[in-house]
Amino acid sequence: MAWRQQPAYRTARGSLLTKGASSQKGPVTSMQYKPFKDNLSLSTLGMGNMRLPVQRLGTKIDRPKAGEIIDYAMANGINYYDTAYVYHFGESEKFLGEALKKYPRESYHLATKYYMMATKNYKKVFEEQLKRLQTDYIDFYLIHCIMDVTWKRYINSGCIEYFLEQKAKGRIKYLGFSSHAGVEALSSFADYTKWDFAQIQLNYFDWFYGNTRKEYKALEERGLPIIVMEPVRGGKLASLNKEAEALLKEAHPDWSIASWALRFVKSLPQVQVVLSGMSTLSQIQDNVATFGEEGGLTEKDKEILLQACELFHGQFKIPCTACHYCLGECPKEIRIPAYLDLYNAYKAGEPGALKQLGQVDSKGTPADCIGCGKCRSHCPQSIEIPQIMKELAQAAPDRE
Repeated sequence: MAWRQQPAYRTARGSLLTKGASSQKGPVTSMQYKPFKDNLSLSTLGMGNMRLPVQRLGTKIDRPKAGEIIDYAMANGINYYDTAYVYHFGESEKFLGEALKKYPRESYHLATKYYMMATKNYKKVFEEQLKRLQTDYIDFYLIHCIMDVTWKRYINSGCIEYFLEQKAKGRIKYLGFSSHAGVEALSSFADYTKWDFAQIQLNYFDWFYGNTRKEYKALEERGLPIIVMEPVRGGKLASLNKEAEALLKEAHPDWSIASWALRFVKSLPQVQVVLSGMSTLSQIQDNVATFGEEGGLTEKDKEILLQACELFHGQFKIPCTACHYCLGECPKEIRIPAYLDLYNAYKAGEPGALKQLGQVDSKGTPADCIGCGKCRSHCPQSIEIPQIMKELAQAAPDRE
């Protein structure tokens, strides 16, 4: 799949074409595109809608700020918009439907997903998603988050055959799946039917230290275009320790730390779209600039990146990406990702990490965890959350 440039969706006068929308100001970058199927070209940077800006001291989407980000994305040539039934507790799809309805439907491609762990009624979910997104078809539909313990359940449920029927009717254009499974389960699921694409967690840290390279190879061998999630590992690769950041800045002073992660992923030939959950204008501006450039990293750059990894890999004792899947199931309303962040800092020897436990904006604390395991069953990274909550509760400085 070769890279190429294509202007953003524009009128002959150069202003962004919308239906009753105010025109977007500012220059439009030369966004990079890759051909997909059926003469379709997808922007190599996709807009993830799992980490939209939220209102202060809450979880509700800050719609004015989020809308500004979507408008900037459209103005700068991003045409792939990813969401899911469960993102932002069901509000992400609704927001995206509202934010994009002022633009011509053919100017963007919607991707959303069915997650069995949320509900088994896939027919009802699909109809609800069409209403939420204010559309009569989904461009890219995914079986959401297959894992080693769930992939066979999806196959046995009948949902795949149903979504294939919807594809035949034109209500789904392309059918794929997202995976947090191991290579064996991923390969078996990929072989179940003729999928159009697959989505996996892919970033340089997991490439060097995890199994991502093998997962990539399995999909490459099957000719499946790859949609990348977590290219910056939930934001963790945007902020490294001083030694690692100094090494990267010495090599390329003008590059942001996060852009190293994006450049690495977009260097891989089987990658079709790189999703980024951009929650601020500054983030999307930096990412758009990165994806306005051709190519990715040189071999020398990759060597430097590996050296940087060796300097900071101790920061990540547990692989939490702050996806928040665990939050909706916790009966004690513990802000789990925030505590896992502090756990990583604590294990990395960061001074004062444990003292910050009492500063987390959370109704429940690690000491309130009852060990029910609901969070663990929803965790794509298979983190032993109850055990970590117990350890944090025991290590808390105010514990008597």
